[in-house]
Amino acid sequence: MASNDKGLEEIPESQIESNYDEVTDSFDSMNLKAELLRGVYAYGFERPSAIQQRAIMPVIKGSDVIAQAQSGTGKTATFSISVLQKLDPNIKACQALILAPTRELAQQIQKVVVAIGDFLSIDCHACIGGTSVRDDMTALQAGPQVVVGTPGRVQDMIQRRVLKTDSMKMFVLDEADEMLSRGFTEQIYDIFQLLPQSTQVVLLSATMPQDVLEVTTKFMRDPVRILVKKAELTLEGIKQFYIAVEKEDWKLDTLSDLYETVTITQAVIFCNTRRKVDWLTDKLTARDFTVSAMHGDMDQSQRDIIMKEFRSGSSRVLIATDLLARGIDVQQVSLVINYDLPANRENYIHRIGRGGRFGRKGVAINFVTADDVRMMREIEQFYSTQIEEMPMNVAGEHPPCISVHLECTDLCARFDLKFKIHPSLGYATLHSIALVSKRDACAIAVHITKSLIFPQNQAVGVR
Repeated sequence: MASNDKGLEEIPESQIESNYDEVTDSFDSMNLKAELLRGVYAYGFERPSAIQQRAIMPVIKGSDVIAQAQSGTGKTATFSISVLQKLDPNIKACQALILAPTRELAQQIQKVVVAIGDFLSIDCHACIGGTSVRDDMTALQAGPQVVVGTPGRVQDMIQRRVLKTDSMKMFVLDEADEMLSRGFTEQIYDIFQLLPQSTQVVLLSATMPQDVLEVTTKFMRDPVRILVKKAELTLEGIKQFYIAVEKEDWKLDTLSDLYETVTITQAVIFCNTRRKVDWLTDKLTARDFTVSAMHGDMDQSQRDIIMKEFRSGSSRVLIATDLLARGIDVQQVSLVINYDLPANRENYIHRIGRGGRFGRKGVAINFVTADDVRMMREIEQFYSTQIEEMPMNVAGEHPPCISVHLECTDLCARFDLKFKIHPSLGYATLHSIALVSKRDACAIAVHITKSLIFPQNQAVGVR
């Protein structure tokens, strides 16, 4: 497997240009089975997304396909529709194997396949770690036509000769870059070696680094390439902001203030480690904020319950590691907060893609310490985007800033206090305070009046 550094190198333009230009702009024009077409419309689709217009037909026609599109544009439905079109419901054996990097993504894919294939006599089984091996074996012996799974459990089931590959027609790799970065390369190769030579291979991802393209040369035959150039990995529809946080220790207070002032439909807060997720969950809970958390150390049943609550809306704020960053489609997520910037700049698009699914508007807020500035600039350059400093009122323009001089006799000093007004929220927050140590902050606060008269005779409470 190529190293991470190599995987992030510039990709030669000749390698990333599409070699397939045909567009089919309606599902009716794809000659889908009547039952499948009914399922597509029942699922809620009206017309194909850009990636669906380009990728479904070459997959149905039997070509190996490399397809790249931004998270939230319908990649899962692209290969789900293609797979369902090609299956023979009369053959009770696995005809399509779909691999995903995480259990949650595999379960999400299974739900999409089952929903779109609702009017077909097709069985789809999720073969993932953290579940009963005995139950897996029983389900696979029944001969589901589609198996969706994680590489470790799928490889185990094939080696046990419970998952038979004789009837396999299609091998789909979703989020291939993530599978490589998680160290699944050898398992993927081993699985591929056990498939019939005629197996069609479809590879999908939101990013396409060099190491993924190198893998495709090993087991794809003259693939159709439907790719976007790196500069075209747009983050359209997602407002991106950063908040400069001087010290790591101050992030918690910043998040608490944000939690109180921003209207949240549903939000995901990303941390880089499982320990940080647990720590932040405990701290916010202690401050009477309602949050839930999910990471890889939790058992599968626990993760399932948390995801079910989050999808239903009974849980509004989810704190997670990058486990959740790939392909988990929760329709109402409107805000993503990167408590920690991702260690890998390619994960940035997967994280903030949670906040703008299928073209909806979303907001991404990044907490940035001095140590994070370089990574943020790399992210901006990598995606040809700009991350702006967050205004105090995210929904509108930068609020006015007013300087207020306060004479604090107890401290024998005059300090310059700057407040930023939240016109729509009815209070002001202390934006900056010159020459004040943390020890003196409480003493100064005593001398601040409970309200100040700002321009236009607007009475604003002070926090």
